[in-house]
Amino acid sequence: MTTSSAQDVSGRLFLAVGRLSRSLRQAGAPGPGHGAISALATLVNSGQLRLGDLAAKEGVAAATMSRIVAALVEAGYVSREPDPIDRRAWLATATEEGANLVSGVQSTRVQELNRRIERLSPEHREALQTALPALEALLTDDI
Repeated sequence: MTTSSAQDVSGRLFLAVGRLSRSLRQAGAPGPGHGAISALATLVNSGQLRLGDLAAKEGVAAATMSRIVAALVEAGYVSREPDPIDRRAWLATATEEGANLVSGVQSTRVQELNRRIERLSPEHREALQTALPALEALLTDDI
């Protein structure tokens, strides 16, 4: 693949993934925004985390994560307690209600994505399946 065609693929993939993600977010039920849902999903999957560690995993500033977590605590989706090792730090944990919210949002968005995939031609569905390992590899630090 030439450099210009690789850049074309990169640009098209960037736009397609971004637009698909936004479209699927809009198909979901009303509630917390994408940043809050993403942080909550990370807590559900990772368990209890320091706010700084959660911010690093989400790629946002600690102050931004502090505001997100405060809103999630207020809504009852996250509990927050002082870190017993470092009293200056806080530990955040998804509540059962938070885990249920993530499950529902993911289910709604996955169902919408499934509906869209079902409308594709068999060739496009097979191409997506074939591309999945490469797309998943883009998410790792090993490449």
